[in-house]
Parts: sequence; C-alpha cells; structure tokens
Amino acid sequence: MDLTQKHCVPCEGGIPPFTPQQVKAYLPQIDPEWQVVNQAKLGRDFKFKNFVAAIKFVNQVAEIAETEGHHPNIHLINWNQVTLELYTHKIRGLHENDFILASKIDSVYSHQQ
Repeated sequence: MDLTQKHCVPCEGGIPPFTPQQVKAYLPQIDPEWQVVNQAKLGRDFKFKNFVAAIKFVNQVAEIAETEGHHPNIHLINWNQVTLELYTHKIRGLHENDFILASKIDSVYSHQQ
C-alpha cells in the first residue's frame, strides 16, 4: 500500500522499534535521500531557493505532523536548508509511523520543486 494513503497510529510505547530487516523493507518506499541514523532515526536535508520557501515547507510539515499526530524534529539551517529527523520517541527508534510521515513529507517537497 502507498504509505501516503496510510495514517499514523498513536504509539504508547511498550513495543519494540523496527528491526534492521524491517527498516530495510520500508526504505524503498520513501525517497532515497532519507538516511538511517544509528538504526534509530530517519534524517534528511532539504534545500530551497530562498528563506521564504524554506519556511513555507516547515509550515507544511507542521500541518502534516499535526494531522498525523506524529512530530519530527525540525532544524532550519542557514537561510535555505531544513533538516528533518524522524523517529518514534516513545520507543526510541523507528516505527511504521516514521515512514508514513516521511512519504507524506516527500510528496509535499516534490510539489515544491
């Protein structure tokens, strides 16, 4: 199923994070620019033509995150770069929700380019 069509489900903890095999199975479903960091997080840098475009993207990501109830770490670097970090805080690792959110973010970013 297309991850952009799925919705994040609340994670209350008490479940294990994705195994390396599960991460490997989900990675092809998101943009290859996403990097797995320490098998526990997804990270990606996004570049923009100007500051306004970067802030617009941050606001769009915030809207998606609120709708999904799953919030990334957002870093504005310089004036035209946004770095996102996704992981499920309650389990200190990756979950399907992180890949769902990544796919939705990819969709928003691809429409800005």
